[in-house]
Amino acid sequence: MHQEIERKLDPPAMFRLPALHDATPLPPLVLTATYYDTADLRLARHRITLRRRTGGGDDGWHLKLPHDDDVTRDELHLPIDTPGEPPAAFVNLVAGITRGAALAPVVTLRNERRPLALVDAEGRALAELTDDHVSVLAGSGVGPVRSRFREIEVEAAPGRTAADIEPIVALLVEAGAMESSFASKASRALGPGATEPPDVIVPDVAVPHDPATLALHSHIARQVAIIQTQDLRVRRGLDDSVHQMRVAIRRLRSTLRVFAPLFDGPWADALRDELGWLAAELGAARDAEVLQQRLLASVATLRKLTDDERAAAEREVIAAMSRRAKAGRTRATKAMHSPRYVALLNALVEAAAAPKFEPAADATCTEALLPLVKDAWRELAGDVDALRRKGGDEPWHEARIQAKRVRYAVDAVGPVFAKPAVKFGRRLSKVTELLGRHQDAAIAATEAHAIANREGADPAAAFVLGRLHDAARAEVRLVRRAFLDLWPTIAEPRLRRWLRRG
Repeated sequence: MHQEIERKLDPPAMFRLPALHDATPLPPLVLTATYYDTADLRLARHRITLRRRTGGGDDGWHLKLPHDDDVTRDELHLPIDTPGEPPAAFVNLVAGITRGAALAPVVTLRNERRPLALVDAEGRALAELTDDHVSVLAGSGVGPVRSRFREIEVEAAPGRTAADIEPIVALLVEAGAMESSFASKASRALGPGATEPPDVIVPDVAVPHDPATLALHSHIARQVAIIQTQDLRVRRGLDDSVHQMRVAIRRLRSTLRVFAPLFDGPWADALRDELGWLAAELGAARDAEVLQQRLLASVATLRKLTDDERAAAEREVIAAMSRRAKAGRTRATKAMHSPRYVALLNALVEAAAAPKFEPAADATCTEALLPLVKDAWRELAGDVDALRRKGGDEPWHEARIQAKRVRYAVDAVGPVFAKPAVKFGRRLSKVTELLGRHQDAAIAATEAHAIANREGADPAAAFVLGRLHDAARAEVRLVRRAFLDLWPTIAEPRLRRWLRRG
């Protein structure tokens, strides 16, 4: 993978490059690139470029993926002879964006490139500037030239930053060039359709006297946009992507549940069910990996163990959790390549565009949303009242689930009701954090016991895992005590004054 940091500029007619310090002309190139997209240009509208290019030193298939900023993109490369048109590996990576729509040639560009190598005052590589004269041909490149344009590109050398090339861009602007509004040459060539918004548009934040439909629509669209973004990151195997995708799924499911009276029932129930399926399919691998890390860290903290005992326990944990994680990864991959998942993605995009509401949702945010947040809080308070320091884990698990629902509901209305809701949400995060620790310790204890009692388990490992079980149960007791001490500070009525409006 190559990370590309570049700026594009549009030169006026008869533009001449200004004098550039230590610029060395490189051999000119004639590049031919055929770009692939869906019929409605879903890739281009998400600032993604997929092309097959020949004529340079990097002939092959190129997939360019965006970052948060407008000047950085990751460029992935496959050889020109990779099977498939386009290759299956690239098709799979962007499947969350294409959502089952076919990829086909949409435009071909023939680029007469005149490159310059730029160095800094110390003679170190700074950037490559290219003066591109582009001819646009239809589809796969058969037929006459449809249009022409010129573009100046400044790409930072490896190891350089966007700030390093800023003086070069400023010099070109001073000479009359203008910053380009196009993400790629293909976007310019494809016309207005390529610069339309992406599939999911997040509406503006509502205010308290707006209809509740506006607030809920904005929140739903925001979570769907995150799911779609994280889909691409999950397929690339990037850190924390599965976690972030699952959080967005949980937030969306919680919204559909807590505010259920405001949504069309069958529509919301069907969407919640499918999101629940996806969360389960994604979760197995990550849960196993997180549990393995926790168990190994706990083994490392146990005192008075021999090296052999510690190593035996680590082997048992890794063997058990690795098998589960591998099976989980297979399960998640299968799910994300299934027709059921594509159907869910399409349903989510439709939900982000036009959620289905009941007439009650036309009331103001104050009138419609706050009473439902209060109802969720009352349910949580009832669950907490039933908690005891001694007893089973299940009531604590149920309280944790409800606490997350309340927190997500408060987060959903936070943009509408601002500071008091945000402050209350921060307090609730302490609740979910403690209850999450309780759940993690309880699961660790159960798993340690199961591994220790597995048929054929190493006796030395079983001894260590038995101690691990006891340590995890001790943590459960500690967390319960801390939670019950904390709860009265969270349940103070003054923290919920903002809810009294509804």
